[in-house]
Amino acid sequence: MARAVIFDMDGVLLDTESVCFECWKRAGEEWGLDDAEDAYRLCVGTNLNDTMAILHGRYGADFDAQKFHARTGELFHVVEAEKGLALMPFVRECLDSLKARGYRLSVASSTRSEAVHRQLRAANIIEYFETITCGDTVEHSKPAPDIYLKACESLCLPPADCIAVEDSPNGVRAAQAAGMKCVMIPDQVQPTKEIRALAWRVAKNLGEMKKLI
Repeated sequence: MARAVIFDMDGVLLDTESVCFECWKRAGEEWGLDDAEDAYRLCVGTNLNDTMAILHGRYGADFDAQKFHARTGELFHVVEAEKGLALMPFVRECLDSLKARGYRLSVASSTRSEAVHRQLRAANIIEYFETITCGDTVEHSKPAPDIYLKACESLCLPPADCIAVEDSPNGVRAAQAAGMKCVMIPDQVQPTKEIRALAWRVAKNLGEMKKLI
């Protein structure tokens, strides 16, 4: 029986993926890219180092990936400052239910530490989590298993005792590679047959997910 549930943040706890999607689309229009949304989907769930590699692989070694990514961040911060970031459906109900049943809760996000802590604090849910592991603490993020292995280590638990909750194919791959069961709740990217086979369960939202554990 699982003892802990480790959540991805973006697109699972906070509705950031839809904001990022629009920011990448707008930045792509500014840069004359007609497929920036497709590039974004490839980068969902990865940390900065891997995002840079994906952008260079797609647009060439001369593409100023850092400047482009910084522009998407500028657009994102405008939305965050003006409107805030909404919780995904059933977040509090799910976290309260899992806590009440004795599960230990943690976060494993590919986003950098400063942003993760700021956004979870602003959403008033940071106190639910015993540990928080972020993308800037590992060399390779999802789909590599590093971040989940480190999150399990932070809880002093083996991966087999932890369940991951993810919205992206990269996240599902990372959890499976780490030796964890994974519940996928699709957001911007729907699961393929391959991803459905890797996921332990696929749920519509966190309200449905809490009933599966």
